[in-house]
Amino acid sequence: MVFSVAFALGSVGVWADTIVLKNGHRISASNVVEIGDKIQYETSVGELSLPKSIVDHVEKGSYVSNMAITPPVMDTARGNGGEIEHAVIHGGSIDREYIAKLESETRSGSAAAGMDAAVGHHAAASFELAHGDMDRALADERTALTYAPDEALLLMNVAYLHLRRSEYRQSLDYLERAQRSAPNNPDVAKLSGWAYYGMNKMPEAVAQWKRALALRPDAEVQAALEKAERDKGEEESYKENESAHFTLRYSGSAEPALAREVLRTLETHYTRINSELNFAPPDSIGVILYTQQAFADITRAPGWVGALNDGRLRIPVQGLSSMTEELSRVLKHELTHSFVQQKTHGRAPTWIQEGLAQWMEGKRSGENAAALLEIYGDGHAISLGNLEGSWMGFPGDGAVYAYAWALAYFEYIVQANGMGDMERILDRIGAGSSTESALHDVLHSDYDDLMRSGADYLRRTYSR
Repeated sequence: MVFSVAFALGSVGVWADTIVLKNGHRISASNVVEIGDKIQYETSVGELSLPKSIVDHVEKGSYVSNMAITPPVMDTARGNGGEIEHAVIHGGSIDREYIAKLESETRSGSAAAGMDAAVGHHAAASFELAHGDMDRALADERTALTYAPDEALLLMNVAYLHLRRSEYRQSLDYLERAQRSAPNNPDVAKLSGWAYYGMNKMPEAVAQWKRALALRPDAEVQAALEKAERDKGEEESYKENESAHFTLRYSGSAEPALAREVLRTLETHYTRINSELNFAPPDSIGVILYTQQAFADITRAPGWVGALNDGRLRIPVQGLSSMTEELSRVLKHELTHSFVQQKTHGRAPTWIQEGLAQWMEGKRSGENAAALLEIYGDGHAISLGNLEGSWMGFPGDGAVYAYAWALAYFEYIVQANGMGDMERILDRIGAGSSTESALHDVLHSDYDDLMRSGADYLRRTYSR
C-alpha cells in the first residue's frame, strides 16, 4: 500500500484542544483523550489528567498561535457580583429575565446599578464563551461596557474576544482604553503583546510582554516573550515589503525579485480564496521568508512540515530566485489556513483546515484512493473525530495518512454539494456549533455517514 509522499510536504497550523471545565475555566492542551473516568492531555509541562466528572466538554482544534491566551478574570466577589453571577447562570442556561431586571434598575442613574447590569452581561458572556458561542459572548461583553464604560476588566474581556477572532486592531483599541483606566494592570500589557504580535509588530510585542513580566510573573507571558524574541532576533536584519493584504519580511540573502513575486502571487491567491469562501480577513497577513535552517530554528516544527501558518505564513525559500509552481502551491495552501482560521474564529478542526487547504492548492485524491480504500475495507480507517485536533505530534507516515483522508472527505463534500455548503458549514462552526452538528445541519450527515460516503465517492470516482 503506497501513499504519495507529496503529502509530507504539506503543512499544518498550530492547533490545540481546549478542555472546558464545569466551573467555566479553560485549559489549552494537545492530544486530549478519554481514558476510563479520566481526561488525559498533554501540556508544555508534561502529561496530565483530570477527573471526567469536572469536565463540561472538549473543544477540538482551537487555534492558539503556538501558545495559549487565557482571558482576564473579573472579580465578581466585590459588591453583589457573586450573587448576580449565580442568579444569571442557573439550570445550565442564562436567565435573560433577570438580566432585563438588572437593566431596568439602571434607570435610577445609580453607578452601583450600572455595575450590576454590567456584571450580569459579563456572566452571560463568560457562559457563552465556555460553550463556544463567541459571537454572543462578544455581544454581551460589549453590552456590559455600555453600563460600565471605564471598567478595565470589561475592556480587557472585549479585547480578549477580538484576539480570539484574530481582530487585532479592534483588540488594541479596547486595550488602549483599558490602559488609561488601569495603567499598571499586567493583563493589559499581556493582551497588548498578543495584539501587536498578531499585527506582526515584534518590537512592540516584546516591549509589552517585558512590561507585563515586570508587573507580575506569568508563565504564559514568559513563553510568549521567548518566542517573540526569537522572531525579533531572526528578523532584525530582514527587509520588508507590503502589498494590499500582506506584510512580508525576508532574509537579506533572499532575492528582492522573489519577494515581489511572492507578494504578487499571494494577492492573486487572496482574490481566489476570497471568492470561494465569501470572506476576507480583517487585517494584513504577515509572511516570513526563511532559509531552511532559520525555519527549523524558529518554528521548531516536526521534520515533515514544509511550511507553517501560526498566524503568520512562515515559508522556507532557500535556493529559490524566482516563483515556482511548488512555491505558489505552498503559498496558496498556507494562505487558505489564514482565511479558515479567521472565518471560523479558530474553531475549524484540522481535517477541514487541511482538506480545504489541499483542495485550494489543486490536489485531488486519485493517487491515494486505492490505498485509502484498502485501509477502509480492512476496518482500519481513522475516525474523523481523531482528525479534529492537532497533528503536530504525528510521525511522518501518520501525517501523510491524515492528509490523505482529510482531502478525500473534503473532496467528497465539495463534489457532492458544492463549495456553498462548505461555506455554510464553516459559518456554523464559527458561530459555535460543533463540527458534527454543523455537518448535520447542512448535509444531514454525521461523521459515520461522511466516512461511508467518502469511501463510496473514492470507489466511484477513482476505482478502475
